[in-house]
Amino acid sequence: MQSLSVVIVCKNEADIIGETLKSLLGLTDDIIVYDNGSTDATRERAKQFNIHLYTGPWEGFGKTKRTATALAKYDWVLSLDADEVIDETLKQSLLQLPLQKEKEVFEIKFKNFLGDKYLKHGEWGGDKHIRLFNRTLVNWDDAPVHEKLPLPEGTAIKKLAGYVLHQTAKDSKEYALKMMNYAMLNAEKYHQQGKQATWFKIRMAPGFTFFNYYILHAGFLDGHAGYVCAKMTAYYTFLKYTRLKELTAK
Repeated sequence: MQSLSVVIVCKNEADIIGETLKSLLGLTDDIIVYDNGSTDATRERAKQFNIHLYTGPWEGFGKTKRTATALAKYDWVLSLDADEVIDETLKQSLLQLPLQKEKEVFEIKFKNFLGDKYLKHGEWGGDKHIRLFNRTLVNWDDAPVHEKLPLPEGTAIKKLAGYVLHQTAKDSKEYALKMMNYAMLNAEKYHQQGKQATWFKIRMAPGFTFFNYYILHAGFLDGHAGYVCAKMTAYYTFLKYTRLKELTAK
């Protein structure tokens, strides 16, 4: 066992959370599942594992993750979403870490999937995130969406072997709903920051976004799934700036 806590914030993830928790077996004695009002069997599925289950309100991504992180037993925290499974190589990497230097954080590579398709290119190719940190020095910001971990000066970023296997969406319908939700949340965030939706951003940015991910980042090599992802991200960009324009006009 490792002296770290795993913190998972979730809502309505009954289809996948079991796989995520199964992948964590033998890693730690402190797994926090922080549920934000699931109406499916998420909580019942989670209770089948040796975890600490909490429920609480949704406060936006950043604040909610901070609240959940505060419930951890250990200061070293591995932050995961309910649809993120760790592979065996990553588990062994985590188990072998000394976790002695507080001013270190650990970056983990991701393999993202749309359904059963591994997205090797486009927006999701080469994805990596800092997910292991010491909460005494590093913690989530208060951003309602696209939350970040601000790093104090002098923090060293280390890389871990292995992958997080991320089920981005099970199909195009779920992916579309997810992107629409993110677009609305980001529009609200931009509005609070005083940003403007210009003619260029509404009419030209979506097309450039598609060209960037599908052509420049070779999303076409992922076949139909690559096209779907690039098209969805372009639509997300259009929705985000269109909604921002509406908010600004109020």
